[in-house]
Amino acid sequence: MAVGVYLGDGKPACVYMQNSGLGNTVNPITSILNKQVYNIPVLCLIGWRGEPNIKDEPQHKFMGAITNPLLELLEIEYSVISKETTEKELESILEKANTVMKRKEQYAIVIKKDTFSKREHYVYKNEYTLAREEAIGCILEHIKDSDLIVSTTGKISREAYEQSDKIKGHHNNIFLTVGGMGHASMIAYGIAKSKKDKKTYCLDGDGAVLMHMGSLAFIGKKPVPNMVHICLNNEAHESVGGMPTGATEINYSEVAKECGYPNIFTAETKEELISVMKRLEIINELSFIEIKVSIGSRDDLGRPKETAEENKDNFMKNMVVK
Repeated sequence: MAVGVYLGDGKPACVYMQNSGLGNTVNPITSILNKQVYNIPVLCLIGWRGEPNIKDEPQHKFMGAITNPLLELLEIEYSVISKETTEKELESILEKANTVMKRKEQYAIVIKKDTFSKREHYVYKNEYTLAREEAIGCILEHIKDSDLIVSTTGKISREAYEQSDKIKGHHNNIFLTVGGMGHASMIAYGIAKSKKDKKTYCLDGDGAVLMHMGSLAFIGKKPVPNMVHICLNNEAHESVGGMPTGATEINYSEVAKECGYPNIFTAETKEELISVMKRLEIINELSFIEIKVSIGSRDDLGRPKETAEENKDNFMKNMVVK
């Protein structure tokens, strides 16, 4: 969009992203923006997750360490601001950014944690009544101990972790995809391809499905019989503030159907979900379930106690044992 804005009126646009977004934009930066290609100026505001020596989630640690070196490798000049940055310093930074963009190059401002004042809590509501954690618990109650689960990043993985401990007494059959938003379905697909004797469930979110919707087309064209793809749809990016996805009217089950998924189910109540889970017991074919869930989670919702690598090792060991 920033490229299109510049092409339309000749004015550089500002793109605001988390530094994981910087990772996602490496291709357009190198193959479109760079001076050796189209030479298009953009101002990037980049939230610095995983800043060294600042406590953060494991998926941000490496990206946080390489954020500034990556900008240097991409030949993007940058400045770092924090809550200590004065107005005069900020004016100087913006003047420098303006000079750089007049050369039709990119400039980045890397923003440390707590630089900006927190806004009032944003509240977005939908009309659904089934709690996501209750839906996850219901799914876990109706799957076999030998079945495998891949859960997407954010609160879905945190709730799957706690519900599995509560219901199963362990979480060794769950791969918690704590980073890489939008990739859980393809991870689940790869597992299902290699473990044909086990049923693999993917606990996905609507925002994650939307982010890499091309995965639906791939899975639908190359179906595996032992995979169940579940989209827990609350119409929002809850783990990062609860904003609506911007595609709240999308019917994900219809998209999956058009992409070639042979079995499509929807549920809005626990009773409907139980009915779907019972039907899946006798279906040995790729299936997709869209579950409409409410927004919100417990205030005391915990986080995994193991490291990401320990979770991976336990998951792989569990497959060998069973």
